[in-house]
Amino acid sequence: MLDINIWNFIWAGINLILLLILMKIFLFKPIRKMMEKRTQMVQEELDSAKRTREEAEQLREQYDNELGSAKDEAQKIIDKAHEDAETERAAIIKRSQEEAERIVADAGKTIENERKRVIAQAQTQIADLAVEAASRIIGENVDDEKNRRLVDKFLEEEEGISR
Repeated sequence: MLDINIWNFIWAGINLILLLILMKIFLFKPIRKMMEKRTQMVQEELDSAKRTREEAEQLREQYDNELGSAKDEAQKIIDKAHEDAETERAAIIKRSQEEAERIVADAGKTIENERKRVIAQAQTQIADLAVEAASRIIGENVDDEKNRRLVDKFLEEEEGISR
């Protein structure tokens, strides 16, 4: 049945060893080189991806810093505008109050001047009436200038008492 031939085993062993040596030289070395190149390429891609990620992180941090600075600057501008608006509002209110006070003072002066004018006019009319009445009562025309001074003096005394 089975016949074992030792030479067949030896030749099979030699063939197997020879096959392993040839495979190592022609198959395993190129595959190992290819695997090393592939490993090196993958490592380079990983390193490149890591550098790109770090650069992106730095850019994001720079963007965040610039965005924060821009927000701070915008807030400063808004605050300045509010301050300017408040200052302008206060100045407008102050000018309006000063203008109102001036108008009231001018109106008071005008009223006082008009009151004095009306009183003077009334005194003149009263003096004229008093002189004319006295002239009719006395029946003769007394010195007009002297009578007017007497009536003015009387009216001034009456005005001083009534105040």
